[in-house]
Amino acid sequence: MKALGIWVASRLGLLLVTLMGASWLVGAGSYLSRWKQWDAGLFVTIARYGYAGDPSVPPDPGLPAFFPGMPAMLRLVHLVVSDWALCGLLISLVAGGVAAMALARLAEFEGGSGSAAVLAMVLFPTAVFLAAGYSEALFLALAIPAWLAARRRQWAAAALLAAGASAVRITGLFLAIALIVEFALSRPRWRELPWLAVPFVPLIAYSWYLHGRTGDWLAWKHAQEAGWGREMVWPWEAWRTTWNSAMGADDFAVAFRMEIVGAVVAVAVLVWLLVRRRWSEFVYCGLQAGALLLSAYYLSVPRSLLLWFPLWVLLSRLSTQWIIAYGLLLGPLMVLNALRFLTGAWAG
Repeated sequence: MKALGIWVASRLGLLLVTLMGASWLVGAGSYLSRWKQWDAGLFVTIARYGYAGDPSVPPDPGLPAFFPGMPAMLRLVHLVVSDWALCGLLISLVAGGVAAMALARLAEFEGGSGSAAVLAMVLFPTAVFLAAGYSEALFLALAIPAWLAARRRQWAAAALLAAGASAVRITGLFLAIALIVEFALSRPRWRELPWLAVPFVPLIAYSWYLHGRTGDWLAWKHAQEAGWGREMVWPWEAWRTTWNSAMGADDFAVAFRMEIVGAVVAVAVLVWLLVRRRWSEFVYCGLQAGALLLSAYYLSVPRSLLLWFPLWVLLSRLSTQWIIAYGLLLGPLMVLNALRFLTGAWAG
């Protein structure tokens, strides 16, 4: 229950800060409308109109990049809540609470402090995306319990939960592969192996659906390329492009500096996982890192770190003094980034 208390307290604190700060930074628009920025608005578009998009505006080629789990939840909640932005906030509020409790249990299972793990997550600079109508909180609400079940060798539960995560984000594919590695390292009962095919079903089903619409089995991947130019390149090319973009003077230069810091943190976490021989967690994080750091430029690297629950488990082993220092250093950045998000700036 401590984890849930930390989650609720962090949400109340963020609510107070954003209610006070948003009116100062941006004069126009309602408070709820400010939460429908960037991907939050795209999820609402899919929930309202489907993947064809709003018929009153030109088609958005990037929409198929978003998996159907979050739009489906939005439609479900919209049955009882009329405001779409509020629907997204409520989904993230409830899902984040589930994720926080599961993270605390996972950290304690691994010998750390559950409270420290949750604090590390909610104070991370991009934690605003756990509050906004994005898919991060919903994904973690399924992925972390799936991993905890796998660590407890409850493979049926792990597979079913991971299948839910796979319906929310492509990151579920990386989780499914990591579960196979964890299974292979666990002295398995091989009769349970077929369960590990279940997390791949949502990806196959979504690809089948998109193929029916577009004739393209990889339409979700090609949508990322069409919408954001995320073609695969050599890592030094991605670094050079991002570095050059970070040297500008506009607001996007600030965002690219955040991307570079996120990339450095990602590599450091991967090195730690290798040193500790945490092979399955390395596969989960490493596949994500590969997809991000081999892209044409770094995009959403700091936000994707929210999904790296092995990072929060690592930080859960810090002493109280170090957790306090972590909070004092990163907590203000989290607040600042939340206010950036509400102004429409790119926040990770």
